[in-house]
Amino acid sequence: MTKQREPVVGVVGLGAMGLGSATAILNAGLSVIGCDVSSLAREAFITRGGRCVATPADLADQCNVVVLLVVNADQVESVLFGIDGLAARLAPGSLIVQCATVAPSYARTLGVRLSEAGLLMLDAPVSGGAAKAATGQLSIMSSGEPSAYTRGQAVLDAMAATVYRLGDAPGPGSSVKLVNQHLAGVHIAAAAEAMALGIRMGLDPETLYDVITHSAGNSWMFENRVPHILSGDYTPLSAVDIFVKDLNIVHQTGRELALAMPVAASALQQFTAASGAGLGREDDSAVIKVYQRLSGFALPAANDPAGQESE
Repeated sequence: MTKQREPVVGVVGLGAMGLGSATAILNAGLSVIGCDVSSLAREAFITRGGRCVATPADLADQCNVVVLLVVNADQVESVLFGIDGLAARLAPGSLIVQCATVAPSYARTLGVRLSEAGLLMLDAPVSGGAAKAATGQLSIMSSGEPSAYTRGQAVLDAMAATVYRLGDAPGPGSSVKLVNQHLAGVHIAAAAEAMALGIRMGLDPETLYDVITHSAGNSWMFENRVPHILSGDYTPLSAVDIFVKDLNIVHQTGRELALAMPVAASALQQFTAASGAGLGREDDSAVIKVYQRLSGFALPAANDPAGQESE
């Protein structure tokens, strides 16, 4: 029996999540090569002991596992099938671990295309944020054929505390991630609206946060995002535009299924309004500024002078 080659891992996309995951894989003792169009992102990984290249094509003859931690399906397409695309360059039997949040229908189609190119695929969107990425503690919602898991197991173990195996072909992983993003987006928008209501009624926001986090109305997103509002710090950990993208995918998938989702649609409108107001690259908790600008109440503003405005 032929001994399986040790994974040499290319990580494409060295943003907050990608840099963290590349670091975790490196710290697990695997060989890792980072790839990003940004020289600053590449330099950040180099300072952590990694190697880097500038284009996906540069990975092709060096890696047998490629982890895609890019933003959206358009970037996935570019990395795999663009001018410098990997799909036509990787050795047969190489594995693509596709971690971006994409439509389940796209994940299924992508799996077929990669199989026709002689490549394996894991549909493996992630959850947990940059801090958990850096420590290899993500949750991965995955699906793919058994041989793909065999090839990628060491990489998954390095990236995640929990790997959910949800099916034997691409599609179910992205489907579960979409349910998660539906809930996450709705909960952030609801947390912002609830805090806007409390502040507009004259309640102390710190006291309100303390009460709600010890009451039945609490949610993980309320507990995690409202502190950004209380400190007036909208430095993006997850940006408004991420939920414009993800809730649009929820909406698109609902149309494909003829399933009405008015709650998700309402949350999407609030994030779209925030993006249209120039807040797209701020933290997703900045969706509360839509309410503030319409209703004229003051937000906590320690690090956000704009939040002091009362319109």
